[in-house]
Amino acid sequence: MYSTPSEVSEALARQRYIPTAEIATVVYLAAQLDKPILTEGPAGVGKTELAKAWAAAVGRPLIRLQCYEGLDETKALYEWEYAKQMLYTQLLRDKLSQLLADSQTLTQAADRLAGEEDVFFSRRFLLPRPLLQAILSEEPVVLLIDEIDRADAEFEAFLLEVLSDFQVSVPELGTLRARHTPLVLLTSNNTRELSEALKRRCVYLHIDYPSFDDELAVVRLKVPDLAPGLARQAVELVQTLRDMDLKKSPSVSETLDWARALVLLNARAIDSETLEHTLSILLKHESDLQRAKLSLQRGSEPRRRNRPDSRPDNRPDNRPDRLPG
Repeated sequence: MYSTPSEVSEALARQRYIPTAEIATVVYLAAQLDKPILTEGPAGVGKTELAKAWAAAVGRPLIRLQCYEGLDETKALYEWEYAKQMLYTQLLRDKLSQLLADSQTLTQAADRLAGEEDVFFSRRFLLPRPLLQAILSEEPVVLLIDEIDRADAEFEAFLLEVLSDFQVSVPELGTLRARHTPLVLLTSNNTRELSEALKRRCVYLHIDYPSFDDELAVVRLKVPDLAPGLARQAVELVQTLRDMDLKKSPSVSETLDWARALVLLNARAIDSETLEHTLSILLKHESDLQRAKLSLQRGSEPRRRNRPDSRPDNRPDNRPDRLPG
């Protein structure tokens, strides 16, 4: 494990993840304090990627639990493989007949059969789901509980016990305890408010849309074939779109998709025609597309967030004076 936030930052960077100082510090502290990380923020800003990069950085397998409405503890923990149990019952039919052959009553037969329950309710028939996989793993793992806000409040309450003790009670087998405490990262897109009890058990991290410079660094790292000037122009336009009143602002992942599309199209500049044909990669609602096209045609530039206020005179600025129209 890494001994300073700077080492964490360098380790994540080696996995092609560019962390802010805050991200590196929170990841470091969570590991030292042995606490889960609760990461909130808009969709597509790199919350899930952080878990993947952290797992790779510490050399641990990543186990992912994707949350959704209706998820319950059975689907998250384990279930019995009833089909396999039935198959074994069929194969052992003769042995069961011998076992019950001299039983005088149904009660006596039932008692004898109950004595053999351990055969059919053993680990060989247990199908572990992600939470139990993380608990039973023979090696330390990173557990990603993705989009916890999509799960019901009841499941969130159940999760509190698991995260506190990292043990699970299986009625037929008893209590199963974690061999190694997992590194846990939960993500949330803020579709609902999470409980204070869950937040209290976690180290909290909010990841927002990146600044111009940070997003440009990500594009250059992930899409190195995009010309530097075109990369600046692309990020400039994405940052401008995020300042508009849209249903859904473009995420960082969509910025990268758009950058790759520009490379595939051999684009040399983001002119009106290129923008017309590719804007749907960034915006996924018709009303957003129409609003953006109208605004860009007028050449309007809303206030930009996280933009440098000034630039050195000797540093070239490849961003256009106005957006293509």
